[in-house]
Amino acid sequence: MDLTNPSKPPKPILATEEAREAGDRTMTGFRWIGSDHVVMTTLQRENFSGQLSDYRRLVAYSVSKDKMVQQAWDKAGGDAGNILWIDQTKGEYLLERDSVGENTERWGLPEVVRVNVATGQYSILQRKNPIVSSWAADADGVVRAGFSSDSDNGKLRMLYRSNASENFRTVYHEADSSFTKTIPVPQVFIPGSDKAYVISNKDGFDKVYIMDLTNLQLSEPVFETRGFDVQGIITDYDGRRVVGYETFAGAMNNRFIDDKFQGIQANLNSMFGFGEAQIVSADRSENRLVVFAGGTSKGGGFYLYDVPSAKISLLNWQKTAIKDSPLNPVKAEWVTASDGTKLQVIVTYPRHRTGKKLPVVIMPHGGPFGALSATNNLEPWNQPLAEAGYLVIQPNYRGSGGYGKAFVKLGRDKGGYGKRMQDDLTDVLNAYAAKGIVDAGRACIMGWSYGGYAAARGAQRDAKLWRCAIAGAGVYDMPLMNKWDSENLGRFSSGFQATSDDPEGISPARNTDGPWAPLLIVAPERDARIPMEQSRTLVAGLKRSGKVEGTNFRYVIQPKGTHNLPYDDVHIEWITEALGWLGRFNPAYVPSDSDKPVG
Repeated sequence: MDLTNPSKPPKPILATEEAREAGDRTMTGFRWIGSDHVVMTTLQRENFSGQLSDYRRLVAYSVSKDKMVQQAWDKAGGDAGNILWIDQTKGEYLLERDSVGENTERWGLPEVVRVNVATGQYSILQRKNPIVSSWAADADGVVRAGFSSDSDNGKLRMLYRSNASENFRTVYHEADSSFTKTIPVPQVFIPGSDKAYVISNKDGFDKVYIMDLTNLQLSEPVFETRGFDVQGIITDYDGRRVVGYETFAGAMNNRFIDDKFQGIQANLNSMFGFGEAQIVSADRSENRLVVFAGGTSKGGGFYLYDVPSAKISLLNWQKTAIKDSPLNPVKAEWVTASDGTKLQVIVTYPRHRTGKKLPVVIMPHGGPFGALSATNNLEPWNQPLAEAGYLVIQPNYRGSGGYGKAFVKLGRDKGGYGKRMQDDLTDVLNAYAAKGIVDAGRACIMGWSYGGYAAARGAQRDAKLWRCAIAGAGVYDMPLMNKWDSENLGRFSSGFQATSDDPEGISPARNTDGPWAPLLIVAPERDARIPMEQSRTLVAGLKRSGKVEGTNFRYVIQPKGTHNLPYDDVHIEWITEALGWLGRFNPAYVPSDSDKPVG
């Protein structure tokens, strides 16, 4: 797009479809390197020993010459797409990549090469190290640290050096059996020193510190947000200076400490509303910015913002079919669980509803150790369900990230999975029913991955509470999953989810007798994280217990579905099936409602 002539039609560079079968290619991202080259990340899917695997490569497009240039493809291995550092002046960058030498390749032991973006030619800067699976470079393009982990003993290792002439030495080599500690990974190297900004939860919450990399000693906290984990660090254009921090308090926001960026953000807040606009890109002078605005109460778009003049102009909408149409409003709110624990929930209010005691869908997120924020981007099924007339509550139940180490540990307690974490979901429902906002007799539960497990567990454990349940890509037999994890993830890593003291008792597939809420089961056949035997075991158990397919449960297999729902059609199928199941057992509108469907 020619920003000096916005009315001129954009020139297509590359168009790709989804990569589904061997031989397919797709594009997953792009960025500028220098002033003449757009570098795109491509994936090529291949059949590797009977398994579909993705090979990652970079391709540069020269604007002036109108041609593509392959980037460091010679002797590249499975992954040649991780950019560590960019010299925008010279048009050069550091690329971490797997490589092939003498007809052999060692997966996961990358080298670092320096690449000229104009030619795609490279020179080796850092050779492979047998105990390093990833590298980090400073703002001067010096590889300063290497990292690895052992899935059997759980030890995380960090190698460090002060400058390019030194040898690497191990400065950290420990295991965390609690799976809740942060490791001292440098986020921003401080130029000319052995220090770096890091994020650590040593005091209970993720805070920003300055760490001495020679002895891993931490300063007093440089930045923190009371009651929440800091999410990230924002630097200037060259990555040399910290200008702000990424924060979470139910919603993601940027907190700037730099005067210029504080002023810019204040202007954006006045234009779009607080929290509605984020800087996503800048030129070298940091006077021309690309800003994303919207996405919470209305559709979002990308804008060009000229800092000196404070003029802003639309580049394009995020979703051209929606543009800036109103969305169902999303809010972060608090409830108190029955044991006194404070829980933050993300609530989507159906914009067409005027009455109270609304039908509700409780939607636990996946993970379970992540967190949802008040947006419509992560697990965005809240919008179509709210548009249909349901109030949607997405609880950040105990065990969710963002609220400190102790809160995560609550979910990892032996009575967490399937018990106390499940109680959080029913407590949230009861809290909103007590306020008269929802009707507890018109409630369903829906989720994917861990959320799929929680939905199936709810259908089995609390059959009288839920009118229906919708489970996608879930774990339904914990002992079976623990066995699979131990065989595929390593002895230590397999303990990440195996925290319950009652794996048989909390497994829906092992407790199929008795009453169940009507259950929709959606299983992606190409799920690399949760094997199909999980859904098959559940279905077999339901049938043995006399449950009738089509009446008590519905089983949908997605032949090309994967764990992360990458394709529009399988994603839409998931939503369509969910709306159909909801409409059958828990209609959004009933004759006694004071309001009627819109449209």
